Amino acid sequence: MRILVVDDEPDIVDLISLNLEREGHKVVPAQTGEDALNLVKTKRPDLIILDLMLPGIQGLEVCRHIRANPDYSDIPILILSAKDTEMDRVLGLEMGADDYITKPFSVRELIARIRVALRRADGQRKETGKDEKFRYKGLHVDFDKYEVIAGGKKVGLSPIEMKLLFFFVRNPGRVYTRDQLLRKIWGEAFVTPRSVDVHISHLRKLIEEDAQKPAYILTVTGVGYKFNDSDL
Repeated sequence: MRILVVDDEPDIVDLISLNLEREGHKVVPAQTGEDALNLVKTKRPDLIILDLMLPGIQGLEVCRHIRANPDYSDIPILILSAKDTEMDRVLGLEMGADDYITKPFSVRELIARIRVALRRADGQRKETGKDEKFRYKGLHVDFDKYEVIAGGKKVGLSPIEMKLLFFFVRNPGRVYTRDQLLRKIWGEAFVTPRSVDVHISHLRKLIEEDAQKPAYILTVTGVGYKFNDSDL
């Protein structure tokens, strides 16, 4: 797999590169946000490890640009940052990151999370052959093409957001708790129930006409979430 490592600290890039190459991956390094965006277009990595504090374009802006482009929005993004507050984590996830690790970090944990993210992305690609298309009140999901159209516009979703949406539209009307969604969507990843809320909130902003009054993914107070099954 080709992994883009974006960090302006050469020692960190060297450490990550050494361990990823031992795992059989090809590493593409970048030190600035501008370089990262160019390499996403020219090298098309399978996964991105992204620092937030970069020269020039900051990491969150890099993440936002990638997620806004449907051609690259399915690339898993793992943020690796010294920013360690809950707000930093939430903001990173809301911008479309699939995972968030703080510095200083464990190399073993980083490798484990990369494995999980790559397996998840691979699994999602294989799953797209299960169905053809889903249409509901302005929301169109093409499983084979891995595309989502909402309100007449093509929407770029992160791998986690795409997997959440695929899961919900395949199971309309059934209510799922946060813990159930964690097991079914994240599997063995190291995330908390709060991550479910963050990703669903961001998904709603992308596909709903009014994220405050969702028509697709509904909140069931005190329980969890479900996909609206009225008129299906």
